[in-house]
Amino acid sequence: MKHTLGKEERLKSKKLIEKLYEHGNSIKVFPLRMVYLQTSHTSAFPAQVGVSVAKRNFKKAPDRNRLKRVMRESYRLQKEIVYDNLQDPYVFMISYLGKEETEYQEIFSKMNKLLCLFIKEVQSTTHEKKNTEL
Repeated sequence: MKHTLGKEERLKSKKLIEKLYEHGNSIKVFPLRMVYLQTSHTSAFPAQVGVSVAKRNFKKAPDRNRLKRVMRESYRLQKEIVYDNLQDPYVFMISYLGKEETEYQEIFSKMNKLLCLFIKEVQSTTHEKKNTEL
């Protein structure tokens, strides 16, 4: 697998983002929060991801941009956790909830926990759906 995060893998559609926040589920591993939704999208990849940092917590754009860059990088290096375990297409948004900047190593480890928790949630919901169909 290529460790890239290209245009096709990024969540850009305003309609999809609105749908995500209206109907999506969320999980948290402080300081990260993921809102996810199983839905079809235009990409050939199994997931589209977006990152956000609240302007309320970080007034200066360079601080927000640095955190978003670090979050995208930590996702990019660990995305095979998600790609290897998804059968259906998903969209998700990862938000930074903390009020202070965190180091790269901590964000990397929290991203790992968040992605593993996401896979557990997805697998448990698909397992429950299969049991109810039988």
